[in-house]
Amino acid sequence: MKQKGMVRNVIFDTVKKQKWLSLGIVVAVVGAVVATLIPPLILAKIVDTITAGTGVSVPFIVLYFLMLALTGFLESAREGLLTVFGQKITHALRSRLMEKFVNLTADSINQQEPGTLVSRFVGDVDTVENLFTSGIISMFADTCKIISILVVIWFQNRGLTFVLLVILPFLFGFTRHVQKNMLTAQIENRRAVSRAMGHVPQTLHNIRTIRSLGKENYMAERYDTCIGESYRAMEQTNFYDAVYSPVILILNAVVVAVVMLFSASGNANVLSLFGMSAGTAVAVMNYISQIFSPVESLGMEIQTIQSAVAGVHRINEFFSLEELPEKTDYRKESTQKKDNVFVEFQNVTFAYEEQNVLNGLSFQVKEGEQVTLSGRTGAGKSTIFKLLLGLYEPKEGSVLIQGVPAQDIPDAEKRHLFGYVEQAFHMVPGTVKEQITLYDPSITMEDVRAAAQMTGLSDTIMSLENGYDTPCSDEIFSQGQWQLLSIARAAAAKPKLLLLDEITANLDAQTEKEVLQALKRVSENRTVISISHRVNATTGRVIQI
Repeated sequence: MKQKGMVRNVIFDTVKKQKWLSLGIVVAVVGAVVATLIPPLILAKIVDTITAGTGVSVPFIVLYFLMLALTGFLESAREGLLTVFGQKITHALRSRLMEKFVNLTADSINQQEPGTLVSRFVGDVDTVENLFTSGIISMFADTCKIISILVVIWFQNRGLTFVLLVILPFLFGFTRHVQKNMLTAQIENRRAVSRAMGHVPQTLHNIRTIRSLGKENYMAERYDTCIGESYRAMEQTNFYDAVYSPVILILNAVVVAVVMLFSASGNANVLSLFGMSAGTAVAVMNYISQIFSPVESLGMEIQTIQSAVAGVHRINEFFSLEELPEKTDYRKESTQKKDNVFVEFQNVTFAYEEQNVLNGLSFQVKEGEQVTLSGRTGAGKSTIFKLLLGLYEPKEGSVLIQGVPAQDIPDAEKRHLFGYVEQAFHMVPGTVKEQITLYDPSITMEDVRAAAQMTGLSDTIMSLENGYDTPCSDEIFSQGQWQLLSIARAAAAKPKLLLLDEITANLDAQTEKEVLQALKRVSENRTVISISHRVNATTGRVIQI
């Protein structure tokens, strides 16, 4: 299932659902741009009124401060609304990512590095949020601000407009050059700090070897090298940071000085371009100071957009991964069921990438039978369980449970069909009861108690401070008790089939005996398929893989 435009769809859906929020952003952006232009014009009128000797108009002064307040309010509203909108996008995108994740095939998940998967939910989604909070919309607002200021200045002082049109491209180029170099230096600094931080635990881990070989100085020199690289990178960052602001201030002052000199010129041709009143001069200087800030912001916004586009590309790659096929009504297709046969492998061939693990495997397990899978490491015993669980589909042949292909059994019915016990217990957040139920509402408290009683864990649980409602932590059970809890978890849903994957591999002899006794009680009247390398843990028929 290809969903290459999923990020775009999420954004459009969020805009449609948040109509008033989207409208508020548009109003705040446009209003802030317009409101920014008005105070300098009012100030110009006030100054011209004073210089003309006609007195100060109080309404103009009040209006000036009101417009300043309105400008600040609209700017704050824009930032606040953009932040809320970005959070809405983030929430919707992460929800869609989780929906996609739970529907991925096991192959798709296994081909992804865990860190890469996490980065999709965290770093890449954050870049998409930044695309709106400090990217496209901010860039649009700053561009509109620059253009509108140039338009206003054109009617106030055409000579200054020509000067700015010449200077702004160079200013933008200088800004991008500084930002790119600062980013490069910051990345190098992070890498150097990372190497230095990794060097410390590495040194501690190997301290005995270092001491015995007399390599203390060598390790210290390597650490100093990393710190030196970090220092040089930070020096470069600080240099560009220190240089940029003075350059902008000097350029601002030069532009103002040039315009003032030309406006004071007695040449009629020059004055036709640069001539202006005192009030206009004040307004022009105000506009000049305003136009440099959005130019600087534009460079950062372009950088943010470039980073966000890369994040969008990576998220869309994730959405294009293969999903599980649509579940059909498997009862209608259950035509292959044979009398008294619960599990059947029919000429099953399975490969991880190009390497075959199973080749034409066939066997049957009858209802109520207990069998043990045996074979060398890597023979495919655990793969058989994954096929039974429906995590993988065979390359050739069929894997049938009660005549139904394992991959066609709906997830909602799997737990009541089979229980799976692994080598180690995997805890979920919650109480002891929730470790057993896994938040399945169909499993009652009576089922939980019966499962615990069957495994011999009931008294231990009741001895806890809050019994079944005790929050779980690593220290409340021993390793053997955790394994018993794992068996109780599998048995609570009253499954017809138990899959036991080397469940006594990590236990001592006494604990193994207790687990096997519990397992014997749980396995009664159930079909059991187990993997075991221990002879004393082997029950029923042995199938050689």
